[in-house]
Amino acid sequence: MLSASPIIGFIPTRDAGASRAFYEKALGLAFIADDGFALVFRSGSGQVANMVRIVRAGEFTPVPYTILGWEVADIAAEVSALTAAGLAFARYPFLPPDQVDALGIWTTPSGDKVAWFHDPDGNTLSLSQHVG
Repeated sequence: MLSASPIIGFIPTRDAGASRAFYEKALGLAFIADDGFALVFRSGSGQVANMVRIVRAGEFTPVPYTILGWEVADIAAEVSALTAAGLAFARYPFLPPDQVDALGIWTTPSGDKVAWFHDPDGNTLSLSQHVG
């Protein structure tokens, strides 16, 4: 059933132009189309290709939690590359400082690693690297 089907992510935007530049240039997602309702991107390839639709939503208030994230093999390398490209990673005061490294990557008690950043509309996105 659905377990074999790719995921489609939906992210709201107020400014499609700024979002296209961010998702295409800064994050490197493959731009597929602008269908008038949303900017359509692909993330991943082959069996793990997923669609991300950046939806023209007009005014909205971004939610205070992660709405989309990517699982990566080497989070430090990805965070370093995105930081070099101009992205700023979020630092949250509620996380113990000894669990957050110089790049802003939080190591969870189980050993997983997570880093958060925001798109031009203030939507929270994340990178994660999981153990096991």
